[in-house]
Amino acid sequence: MCVFCLIHYRRVFSTVYFFYIHACTYVTSFVITVKAFLRAWDDLCGATGGRPTLVIPHGKEFLLSPLSFKGPCKSKNLWIQLQGTLVAPGSMNAWDDNNKEKWIQFMQVNGLTIYGGGQIDGQGKIWWDYCQYIYAIQALSFHSCNNLRVSGLQHVNSQKNHISINGCNDVDISHLKITAPEESPNTDGIDISASNHLQIHDSFIGTGDDCVAINGFSSYINISRVLCGPGHGISIGSLGKGGAYETVEEVHVEDCTFKGTMNGARIKTWKGGRGYARKISFERIRMINAGNPIIIDQTYVNRMAAASTDEEYDAWSSSSSGDVEISDVSYKGVIGSSTDARAVYFNCGDGAGCRNIVVEDVEMTSAVAGKQLFAVCNNAHGTSSADRSPRVPCLLP
Repeated sequence: MCVFCLIHYRRVFSTVYFFYIHACTYVTSFVITVKAFLRAWDDLCGATGGRPTLVIPHGKEFLLSPLSFKGPCKSKNLWIQLQGTLVAPGSMNAWDDNNKEKWIQFMQVNGLTIYGGGQIDGQGKIWWDYCQYIYAIQALSFHSCNNLRVSGLQHVNSQKNHISINGCNDVDISHLKITAPEESPNTDGIDISASNHLQIHDSFIGTGDDCVAINGFSSYINISRVLCGPGHGISIGSLGKGGAYETVEEVHVEDCTFKGTMNGARIKTWKGGRGYARKISFERIRMINAGNPIIIDQTYVNRMAAASTDEEYDAWSSSSSGDVEISDVSYKGVIGSSTDARAVYFNCGDGAGCRNIVVEDVEMTSAVAGKQLFAVCNNAHGTSSADRSPRVPCLLP
């Protein structure tokens, strides 16, 4: 593995500062690489004026241990041009107990753009095989980064989430290719929490979990022209675990395709949770052999997370009451094929249930020749103008 440590910069046209990292030696340790990146980051973060840019060159691999790029920085117009490949350590021994949550992290950096066609390789298989329920490493994470732009990158085989967005405002993510094996656990493509005003578009995401997961206290999320699959679909939630109060609103998904996914357009909330999920729309959606194309589950439960024994689970289930309120959800122009005969499933809680659910122009066929599709509703209120397969006559007024 070639490690890179020489850094220099030059000024171009009096407006752009380029910081380069170049090859210097072949070594077995990656300590030098981390120091090189942090030294380059210090220079980049401290630059003023123009457009400071860190260039990671094409055709080179950088072996990186966990590291954090921290702000605030002097400039609000920072650029990272990733053309090479960033590679996580291939051995679990390279990680200590204090850094088993994040691999590459940006914190409190405003006005950051990352682009360039390079690759981020999490080498996640060692984690999938041995530690899927112990550690939760996020490959590339952003915390409190406003005015963020990420485009043109390839992400492969993350340890857990490929990209995590937390506490960010004004984010644009586009032209990404995110891949991991279908059987890789918990490898969400993009995981969003406590963030607002995000655009995700023109990307391919195929992993072992949600293509996009939208968690609590997030709003004004627009997702368009995303090809999702394999994976678990695009999910709002899960929300309300352990009775928590969580909210999500103004999420709009349009012109997306789900191919070979376990779920399609999904909203999932825990029994006993509080808060709301509202003003959510899925429009002009194509399903290609997708399971659970349209699903709301207001009684979602991760059995392992809820209890370790049947007795604990029964006690937890009987003691949980209340629901995260779900309202103002629309599905318009959903077409394609479903691997499940139950193509529409609104499983709402016994309390207030789900309100103002709108189904229009939904037309799907079964991926299994000769099977008829149908809808199932439990305490779901709304309207349906679907006059083709599957009909949705079970919505309550």
